[in-house]
Amino acid sequence: MVIGVTIGSGIFRTPASIAARVPDPTLMLAVWLVGGLVSLAGALSVAELSASLPGTGGWYVYLREGWGRLAAFLFGWSELLLIRASACGAIATVFSEYLLRSLGYDPVTLAHVTDYVAAVAIVGAAAVNIRGVQLGAALASVSSAAKFGALLFIVGAVCLLGDGTSRSLFSAAATGSSAEASAGGAFGLAFISVLWAYDGFADVTFAAGEIRDPRRTLPRAIVFGTFAIVTIYMAANAAYLYVLPVETLAHSPLVAADTMQVLFGRDGVTFVGLVVTVSTLGTLVAIMLSAPRIFFAMASDGLFFQSLARVHPRYGTPHVAIGLSAALGVLFVLTRTFEQLADTFVLSIWPFYGLAIAGLYRLRRTQPDLPRPFPVPGYPLVPAVFILAVVYLVVSAIVADPLWTGVTFAIVLAGIPVYYAAFRRV
Repeated sequence: MVIGVTIGSGIFRTPASIAARVPDPTLMLAVWLVGGLVSLAGALSVAELSASLPGTGGWYVYLREGWGRLAAFLFGWSELLLIRASACGAIATVFSEYLLRSLGYDPVTLAHVTDYVAAVAIVGAAAVNIRGVQLGAALASVSSAAKFGALLFIVGAVCLLGDGTSRSLFSAAATGSSAEASAGGAFGLAFISVLWAYDGFADVTFAAGEIRDPRRTLPRAIVFGTFAIVTIYMAANAAYLYVLPVETLAHSPLVAADTMQVLFGRDGVTFVGLVVTVSTLGTLVAIMLSAPRIFFAMASDGLFFQSLARVHPRYGTPHVAIGLSAALGVLFVLTRTFEQLADTFVLSIWPFYGLAIAGLYRLRRTQPDLPRPFPVPGYPLVPAVFILAVVYLVVSAIVADPLWTGVTFAIVLAGIPVYYAAFRRV
């Protein structure tokens, strides 16, 4: 699940956005490396939380225990209105784009068709997860093998067949527009894009209540899964840059397909298109498997509408929460672009990640006897690295796009009066 949720649409779609924002190979690889190190710091930190607080709900539980009910409610509120709808929409969009490309159609000229296919994918993923957690987990596992294998295949094929004619990997430094763009804050925007690709390293904690021996299993899964993801992401981006000039890459949203086009022609495009289709569909299923359990946990705590806590009489899954997530995902995918969806997701969820990990310091002071089978290595420095990166993310977003950043945070904070009106005394 760690690999299945994290390796989804990001590595197959966001390299173009990052190359457009920092059009220099060195800086592009640097932002991927920084994002990976930040994610690894976050994974190590959340591994302590997941082992100490292995209840269904993941980040919701960590925020509730670390900072109280209001912080936890705002996270669930954001999950409902922004986070999961954006994630489902973005992943389903990439699924649709690669599916159409593998069938020989141009998803750019068929934008409306792309949106409708994405909407159908969201509905299908919801139906699979209502049917049962075992089926959803099995599909996620199959897609995990497919996507990881596809990335390894691309890297290996480039090593064997790529001639490096673009020489993109060997550009020494940013010049001209790329240096100016980086100085102007585009590195911060690229950092937002790369965090979309790395997000998911702790989503498995949402289903902690359904995992055997979570105190032992969760930390190992999170840490080793994240390390594997960082490694393959760096290798894949190096492979892309070895085949495609960075200027071409910046205009190549379906970068894996374009790389295979250079190496193998039309057959390569069909192959990678089908693999990415399976990959993103599996990620969509995994998202639907994990996220609705936040609403289920909140409703059980009296912090959300009780109807969301209902489980299916036959399948035992939170079918109301899954259906609601799917409906909002369809709405988002029909009204927003991929870039808008990905940026909205990162801006609305990563500040909560930082807040939850900051709760480590408070929990160690207020609950010194809490079981900690996996204390975060490098404490207190490792959690601080992650928190500072989140602060940088927020500041960069405010400077680069104050309007949409303000709108996003306003929607999040709109949950405060809702909490005090409906849930404070529950």
